[in-house]
Amino acid sequence: MHRGVPAGTSPQPPPPPPLPEPPLAEEAGWPVRCGAIPAPADGYIGRLETAPSLAPALPPGGLAALVPARTTGGGSRDWRTSCGKTQLAAGFAESLWQAREVDLLVWVAATSRAAVLSAYRAAADQAVGGDLPGDAEAVAARFLSWLTDTTRPWLVVLDGLADGADLGGLWPEGSAGRVLVTTADAATLTGQPGTHLLPVGMFSPREALSYLMGRLTADPDQRIGAIDLVKDLGCEPLALAQASAVIASSSLSCRDYRDYFVRRREQLTDAVGWDEAAGGEPSAAAVTWTFSVEQADRLSPDGTAQAVLALAALLDGLGTPAVVFTATAAARAYVAGGAGRPRATPERVQAGVRVLERAGLLAMDVADTQPVMRMSPSVQAAVRAAMPDAMLDRTVRAAADALLEAWPDGDQRDWLPGELRSSTASLQEVAGDLLWAGGCHPLLRRAGRSLDSARLTGPAVDYWRDLATINDRLLGSGHADTLIAGEHLAAAYLTAGRPAEAVPWCQWILAKRVHGLGPDHPSTIAARLDLGHALSAAGQIGDAITVLDTAAGDYERVCGPDHLDTLATQDELADAYRSAGQFEDAILISRRTLASRERIQGAQHPDTTRTRQHLADSYLSADRVKEAIAQYKKVLADTERALGPDNLDTIAARGKLGSAYHQAGKMASALQLFEQARTGYERVLGSDHPDTLARSASLAHAYYAAGRLTDASTLLRDIYARCERTLPADDALTQQVRDSLTNIVGS
Repeated sequence: MHRGVPAGTSPQPPPPPPLPEPPLAEEAGWPVRCGAIPAPADGYIGRLETAPSLAPALPPGGLAALVPARTTGGGSRDWRTSCGKTQLAAGFAESLWQAREVDLLVWVAATSRAAVLSAYRAAADQAVGGDLPGDAEAVAARFLSWLTDTTRPWLVVLDGLADGADLGGLWPEGSAGRVLVTTADAATLTGQPGTHLLPVGMFSPREALSYLMGRLTADPDQRIGAIDLVKDLGCEPLALAQASAVIASSSLSCRDYRDYFVRRREQLTDAVGWDEAAGGEPSAAAVTWTFSVEQADRLSPDGTAQAVLALAALLDGLGTPAVVFTATAAARAYVAGGAGRPRATPERVQAGVRVLERAGLLAMDVADTQPVMRMSPSVQAAVRAAMPDAMLDRTVRAAADALLEAWPDGDQRDWLPGELRSSTASLQEVAGDLLWAGGCHPLLRRAGRSLDSARLTGPAVDYWRDLATINDRLLGSGHADTLIAGEHLAAAYLTAGRPAEAVPWCQWILAKRVHGLGPDHPSTIAARLDLGHALSAAGQIGDAITVLDTAAGDYERVCGPDHLDTLATQDELADAYRSAGQFEDAILISRRTLASRERIQGAQHPDTTRTRQHLADSYLSADRVKEAIAQYKKVLADTERALGPDNLDTIAARGKLGSAYHQAGKMASALQLFEQARTGYERVLGSDHPDTLARSASLAHAYYAAGRLTDASTLLRDIYARCERTLPADDALTQQVRDSLTNIVGS
């Protein structure tokens, strides 16, 4: 599928340990509710006659899916898929929550794998009460493991699942939990055993009439002809919602609306030549939406509502942040009618949104602190199909500009970037190549960087790979946007622990930089450094040394010996020499770099401390233990002074110094530092974290070396039990602890 660069393979990292069972105390923040559950629609009814009975169909440990009872195979234009699935799921979730039958409720807009991972990360952080370490895949694995083991009752709702492949390895399981899915296509659940499919069809005549009467309370005369209208609308929930909205916002009665409806349906049938096999006439909602658009035109003659509708049709129907429409200059300029005209005010845009709500074309959900717009995928598809090409082009550009403008610069753990990523994906799917007119739109790079910042490593790799491929096809391999995407892809591969796949991309980027900019351009030298880093990470140490040595020489020649880029490259080169077992070369380079950093940046600068750490590591590898201890002491003192005693870097530095004392045979000092490091890891990461277990194993080995066999065996038994419970059976640490325990017990 992707051209030009070979892809390597690498083993998947083992899943991290599960989350700890949180305390039962109320002050711990339980019960926990995560995700934006859609508010009940206007006139919402419980559908006692036609809705699947979810409580018996979804007992603890169960998996059920709400699917359309009948579809025409029309994809997003299949109006019958809009049958109230999400509203039923939301009603069920709220009923369990209000009855206190679940301690954890997680609502996931399952539009993509990235969206699911983001929701799991937010749920894990909220349930445990902290920012968990690791990328999103690792945190999701821990969260799913916790769901499997917990005795707390929970419900996870996966709303709007479009592709079952997005849930590969991410299906929640557990005897205490329930999983509820909504999807427009039951085929998305193929291959997921044990799924209880629950078809959702139309209202019953009694439900439809009750719904319609409930929407028309202001003027009882508008109810005249309601029974006949319900019959002609086929009890379709979406059609009833649109018809009742138009009637309620006009002087029409149900009888008047029905007369218009019958004539319009006959016109559409004749004009389109409706497939007789499909029922001989269009779905009721395929007719009623046209009246809703006409009503919006009447209520908003200046075109504001129409412009907002066009923008909303291109974005995420499950929920687009309202700020995209009301708080961006790009959206207001589009609503105003084009370049050269004054921007519309936020109040004018908000008025347009209210008109669309009154016409039944979208809903503004203000149940949560951040309002979002929701829109039926069928209505979105119909609006897009009605757009002329020129209008679609202009709307795509405006929507992209508005999303980019709304994107925050701050924390990527906030809810807004995730919603914006979903809307960007929707826009990209609709826009096709339009977002590459004149070059790759900056929004697409912003979305990729957001994936990187959110530590969505797997989706980030897929995203940047696709973007690089499309850039290559549309813009050419030498275009700046193509190179930028390639650089991000290589970095994403490295972050994901797949350096072998990063290497060919780094080689390709370097070749392009040399050809386009020359060998001495700063961007070319930076690309050479990136290649050296990738080669080191991939274990190709000999090649890495060659490349890094060249890069260090280039930086020194072009930028000078004291330039920070020169010093950083020398750090990389020293590490490569140490990995190759050339310890004296590593020591020589690190000593020279350390002297330069102390002179330029100061003895306690973080960069200086990192270089000192590299030097200490090389001393220890070369068995120059006394010199290693001296440097490790300085690293620990400087790190603790700068970051505090509970920072992970400080704790790691304490463990490094302990290892040096151990190697020197100074066991009293080694034991003290190992114990302090283990306590620090337990306090910050928890007892079952892999880093805590590894440091505990080091302490046990030190106990053994010091002749404290009982302490060593007791600790190893505890570590082994934790490894067995939290790590894969073939994990290297588990095997090491097992062997150590066998040796100690045998001795």
